[in-house]
Amino acid sequence: MEDYYALLGVNGQASLQDIKRAFRSQAKRLHPDLAGTGGAEEMRKLLAAYEVLSDPERRFAYDRVFFKRAGFDYPRFLREQTEDPKSQAKLIFFELLHFAAEEAIAVWRSQGGVHFAMDRYMDREDWMDCAFLLAEALEERRCYYEAFILMVSLVQAERRKPYFKHFFVDLEGSLKELVRLRLKASVDPETYLACMDRLLGLGFPPKDEARWLRAMAETLARLGRIAPAQRVFHEALNRDPRLSNTARLRRKLGV
Repeated sequence: MEDYYALLGVNGQASLQDIKRAFRSQAKRLHPDLAGTGGAEEMRKLLAAYEVLSDPERRFAYDRVFFKRAGFDYPRFLREQTEDPKSQAKLIFFELLHFAAEEAIAVWRSQGGVHFAMDRYMDREDWMDCAFLLAEALEERRCYYEAFILMVSLVQAERRKPYFKHFFVDLEGSLKELVRLRLKASVDPETYLACMDRLLGLGFPPKDEARWLRAMAETLARLGRIAPAQRVFHEALNRDPRLSNTARLRRKLGV
């Protein structure tokens, strides 16, 4: 089995950026103007290595076989690095890609769960893929608040710099469905209000924001906080003057 890491001149812990830099460096060395036609075969091998190691799923599949043959248990190595957040972030992604969601969630929670800043320890693309898979796994297990936090962080990241692109519509739809159908019943009122507030700065259409503001006003009213509820409700109407399902709320707030 070809050692793709050796071909690129990196080790098994190399990040995606390390791999990209190594490939560019090696490719320059093998350019026909420098290496002549004699470098064509080496360049072919280099391209094959890069295509595998730059793709997260193909890399993990390769690692599982390569490190096993080399007598190195890669996932076991990562599991033993409990004090190294970078290794734990990689382990979470590894487990998710190998359909071990329970193990991935357990590792993620051991590192702080929603407070674990995985984006500090992973390449941006890997982090976004990992966070998306993790959010899906959490939602499937009815861990709606944790799934919400991850989805919000992904929306914020995508707004800053697109990565999911046309798949982003699916992420937005998943987040809105989670908020509409599941989130409210799974958290206390104060947490729910905080979640709704986080949605308001994410760049969703005014009609979506109006519905979320209406939900906030309803929650505030149930808590007996009438004045704040009135202010929030007016914000909702400013975004969508034709906002539906407001009759009961209007009566309660005297609006």
